Amino acid sequence: MLPLRAQIYLWVSMNGDFIIPLNGLATGSHEYEWKVGKEFFESFENLEILDAELVASVVVEKSGRYLGIDCEVEGDVTVECDRCLDELQMPIDAEIRLSVKYGEEESSEEHREGEREVVFVPETDAEFDMSQIIYDYVCLALPMQRVHEDGECNPEAIRHLSAGEAAADGTEENNPFSALKDMFK
Repeated sequence: MLPLRAQIYLWVSMNGDFIIPLNGLATGSHEYEWKVGKEFFESFENLEILDAELVASVVVEKSGRYLGIDCEVEGDVTVECDRCLDELQMPIDAEIRLSVKYGEEESSEEHREGEREVVFVPETDAEFDMSQIIYDYVCLALPMQRVHEDGECNPEAIRHLSAGEAAADGTEENNPFSALKDMFK
């Protein structure tokens, strides 16, 4: 039979839950690894991320009442290109550094301990769910503008975009407003 720590690790990994048990977590370092796929983002009703192949590697350090969580999320997500609307694969490399404190949040100001974000959990919580945190950090790791490298966009879409720019410049011969250009001369 596997040791309890290995059993917990396997249970969390196989179920796809992003849960860190707080009750009964022994002092020391604990490692978790979770696969983050398309279904994860669908559960948050995210329509922007079409597909995902991410791995969240988590190291939890427990010492007394201190709980430090270091998480690295790496892999690729598929989104739509803002220019041609074809699928675009974007690399993700997000680092999450948390300090978990028990009790009520002291005030509405932002809490940080050095490079760690402080998260408060109620004393009665038996587990810590990382899913919302992983979701937020992946979404924040995406750039505002998501476009293919130059020359990699769908050529048909670019041709239609170029035709629209020509019409907007008034250089296209079939411009319906070309007859009005000399009206005020």
